[in-house]
Amino acid sequence: MNVSSKSSPSSVPPVPARTATRRSVLRGLGVATAAGTAAVCLPAVTAHAAPAGRRTPGASGTFALTLVHLGRDGAPTTDYRTLLTALSGPDAGSSREVKGSPSTVTLQVPAGRYMLDATISTRPVGEGNWGNDWLVQPRLDIDRDTTLVLDARVARPVDIRPPVDDARYEQTGAFAEVTYEGFTSVANLLSMSLDLRTAHLGPAAEQGSVRTWIDTYWRRSAGVCALGYAFRGERALTGLVRHPALADLATLVVGAGVPAAGAGTALIEFAPAVGASPALGLAVPMGGTGTFLLTPERGSWDLVYGAHTEEEGPANNYFVLGRSFTPGSTTVHTFDVPVFGPALDSSPGARPVAQRTGDTLDLTVPLLADGDGHTPSSPLFIASTVTLHRNGTLLATRRGEKPGHASFTVPAGRAAYRLTASATRPRGSVTAAWTFTSAATATATDLPLSAVRFGPDLALDGTAPAHTTGPVAVTVEGAARKTGVRSLTVSVSTDRGATWTKAAVTGGRITVTTPGPGKAVSLRAELTDAQGNTVTQTHIDAYVTRAATGAR
Repeated sequence: MNVSSKSSPSSVPPVPARTATRRSVLRGLGVATAAGTAAVCLPAVTAHAAPAGRRTPGASGTFALTLVHLGRDGAPTTDYRTLLTALSGPDAGSSREVKGSPSTVTLQVPAGRYMLDATISTRPVGEGNWGNDWLVQPRLDIDRDTTLVLDARVARPVDIRPPVDDARYEQTGAFAEVTYEGFTSVANLLSMSLDLRTAHLGPAAEQGSVRTWIDTYWRRSAGVCALGYAFRGERALTGLVRHPALADLATLVVGAGVPAAGAGTALIEFAPAVGASPALGLAVPMGGTGTFLLTPERGSWDLVYGAHTEEEGPANNYFVLGRSFTPGSTTVHTFDVPVFGPALDSSPGARPVAQRTGDTLDLTVPLLADGDGHTPSSPLFIASTVTLHRNGTLLATRRGEKPGHASFTVPAGRAAYRLTASATRPRGSVTAAWTFTSAATATATDLPLSAVRFGPDLALDGTAPAHTTGPVAVTVEGAARKTGVRSLTVSVSTDRGATWTKAAVTGGRITVTTPGPGKAVSLRAELTDAQGNTVTQTHIDAYVTRAATGAR
């Protein structure tokens, strides 16, 4: 989702929106706690201020705050919107907005610390876009009657441009976050025009208390340029000029696989992980690719890939969150392409997917992760079953739930368990059977499950050329990756599991010769880890073949 408010001449200035609707964009708006990022700040430009007024509050316990709005020509203007947010005092956490008319406004406000931001718009000439000057005063201390002259002429240009000729500008999101005495306020501006200027007003705030960032988005024929810059310091930004070279940016290529439900269109959202941003969605036909050019210095980024698994079913989303990039790098993420199977992320901080707490076994194993290991929110399946045996005796069976998801209550004593999860897809099936020993635990304890991942070289429609011989990568995840592998046997079938042929694992690969067009390769792995725990995985119709001369 993206935030948009098209500008057009009218009697009421189209001051850009202050809220956004992208996933997580609303986080941090208003008053809330929030974390910051990198630090740089530019010199301040101070607003005009009148001599000090009365220092003793009036009968209402407030002071007069007079705001004078001047346009780029220095004349009074009614094309503005100004927001005043209290960071301390009796109104802490609340905001007041004034806009439109008259050009000079007087507010009665209690003593305290405030954040003020004002957007002053300039009417276009002819068919041009509105110009916007965003003035931010992160520190406004009210202890007397005060007059502020908000003068658009102090603003300086925001000039951020990508190094590619085919990029078409879409929108800019500018944000300022101020933290003071436990309150955090975020002001934001969305501009649909390249004519954007910004300025810091007033004295510096406390060091490190001001975080500002600007994200600009440009559309290409099959991609997006996402250029963002973030700063931390004591002032808001007064203008920003960035013309990065191609070598300064990172490239992200997203491949849209064709799911078994059929071709369609995938929607890709890509935006910074920290701080709100008006993400620009990219629609990619399944079987195609989309490309993002991004600024690594903006910090980590979130990618959300969405596709419908069936015509009227729920959207299936994949989330790749908090990823960092380096300048000049190219990263590829491919979604909805086989081999589908269990994925056990063993990286530090990864969410556990199989645990025992006391006498309860909780399983959220992603049994149908795609070939790149991305976990689907709504995997495509026809039937699913999870069974649990204890010392050879069936304890319980769960059917119809999300593949690999179940919860069991078991006796406290130590015993040998066999846990089997299976799912049937529109074509083929996946079954994983784990054995391990377990007893009651005082705290949540990971179950020693492992998984084997297969990585053939497939087209985006999930096919491999028929009658060809090539490598298939084999990797181990989960407990065996940590403790070591005692034994691993991989077998291949081209008759849907009627017969199997062992394939030697050499250098993390096996060699597979594909059958005729329209047929399928099935795979099986039998693994024992260094502690004696086992897993047997069977992938019937793991991937299918196409005519060798077919297009990739």
